[in-house]
Amino acid sequence: MSEPNSSSPALPLSAEIVAIGTELTTGEKLDTNSQWLSLALADLGIPVRFHTTIGDDLKTNVDVLRLAVERADVVIVSGGLGPTLDDLTREALAQLQAVPLVLHPESLEAIESYFRKRGRPMPERNRVQAMFPETAAPLPNPVGTAPGIWMTVARAGREACQIAALPGVPSELYRMFRDQVAPRLPQTGTIIRRKRIHSFGLGEAQVDEVLKDVTARGRDPEVGITAHQATITLRINAPGQSVEECERKIAETSRIIEERLGEYIFGTEDDELEHAVLRLLAAGRKTLAVVESGTKGALAARLADLDDGTHFRQGITLPEQQWIAHEPTRTPLAPAKTEELARWIRATTGADFALAVSPYRVPPTLSADPEIAYVVLDGGGTIVTERVLISGNPEIQQARVVKTALDLLRRRLR
Repeated sequence: MSEPNSSSPALPLSAEIVAIGTELTTGEKLDTNSQWLSLALADLGIPVRFHTTIGDDLKTNVDVLRLAVERADVVIVSGGLGPTLDDLTREALAQLQAVPLVLHPESLEAIESYFRKRGRPMPERNRVQAMFPETAAPLPNPVGTAPGIWMTVARAGREACQIAALPGVPSELYRMFRDQVAPRLPQTGTIIRRKRIHSFGLGEAQVDEVLKDVTARGRDPEVGITAHQATITLRINAPGQSVEECERKIAETSRIIEERLGEYIFGTEDDELEHAVLRLLAAGRKTLAVVESGTKGALAARLADLDDGTHFRQGITLPEQQWIAHEPTRTPLAPAKTEELARWIRATTGADFALAVSPYRVPPTLSADPEIAYVVLDGGGTIVTERVLISGNPEIQQARVVKTALDLLRRRLR
């Protein structure tokens, strides 16, 4: 069994990821491998054009692999290399090239050794994991029993397609891709580096309007916009011949985005608004307390998860009826009530700042009349009240109100 030739095809390269498993197509498990592989391939300058997820059916597996070979230069297969009857990847790859499966003695010895070291006999069924298509090469698995498979598939009039099949267990897949697959992949001469910039306070369309030329199709580097839980993220993807070239492009584009969006930007990469707020509190040696109703403790939970009590003093959640009980003559949605409770929690805890969120109800549909939530910031002598219109997708309203409160404090601390 010989190592296939991995000569570099002409640029541009493209890749497809094929995730195999009925547990994925039924929704019982989430496919995180494809996301990880896409990022890893991008780092090597190989963009992923297709994600395909298929169940444990042999004919479907073969049909999908044939299509993938035709439309992608690199195909990474995840899953289907276990010892059970529904693990069909090796058989599908053999049928793809119309070759038999043959036993690879070294792989069999590695699997048997794995069981011996654990004081257990190897089930006969595990023997199938040492079977490979005749034209393929094994990819050793240092942390599991399932070797991977490396195969080159010839294509008429074009360079061959490179296929790597890896176990579906994420820890095994990650290590084998880095150690076994990446060194075998065609060299593109290009790498891709990425950056994410997060903003809050403008809608997706508003951000796009402000950035216009920056998010135009065909721009280098490419800038995409995504919205998640009321946060707008700019995703910069910069190709280049070196890390320095990529970073220069990212820095230039980041500067333009920061100049145009200004104070709406709160962080990068994995930052959330609570990270930005706690950093600012720490820098100014300030403290915060929270009293909330409509957000049901979500505001305090975000802060408490990240702080040991040094800067986040206390969070109190009051159900709507208790909020009303503080002063029955006032409507529970009145800003004056929320301001009063902000002053109360700040005085009670001795915090430098206090945030209060009024009760509110989320309209069940887009057509229902909107509700109003009040967010109040008490900075000791200065009260700022923000009115939040509760309308739109019900699933994101809590996050939007929580982030409005955090952003109100972030702006004050800046």
